[in-house]
Amino acid sequence: MESLSIRISVKDLPSAYTCDGEDKSPEIEVGGVNVGRSKCLAIICTDPDAPGGGGFVHWIAWNIELVRFIPEKIPKDPEVTFPIRAVQGTNSFGTIGYSGPCPPHGQTHRYFFKIYGLDTEIDLAPGATKAQMVQAMGGHVVQFGETFVTYGR
Repeated sequence: MESLSIRISVKDLPSAYTCDGEDKSPEIEVGGVNVGRSKCLAIICTDPDAPGGGGFVHWIAWNIELVRFIPEKIPKDPEVTFPIRAVQGTNSFGTIGYSGPCPPHGQTHRYFFKIYGLDTEIDLAPGATKAQMVQAMGGHVVQFGETFVTYGR
């Protein structure tokens, strides 16, 4: 599997990208996409420090067009056509699209952004869960990269 380089311009996430601000998705730089192998991208953002053993899902999206930057403020629609093309699923808040960090007061959590290069678009309905997305991606991941940011309240 080939690597992708993933970069978010800050290590400590500003409140604009959290429940304390605009709750908009951050811009994500994606480097090293092999357009000969990857046909689309997928993203999973989770909080491993969440109560209950972690794995709290903040964002899942798939069939993202191959881009160098996933722009900030992706609309919270099941199917997005602008500023990029993507399909989004249901997060652990029970909503579609990105829902930013909202850790308990007095805690700082890590938020992992994992980007997958897939060799085909996956046939998955908008609003699907992380488990359904991971199952649909099985055997199709040809590139991978991850990064994390922190946020505390």
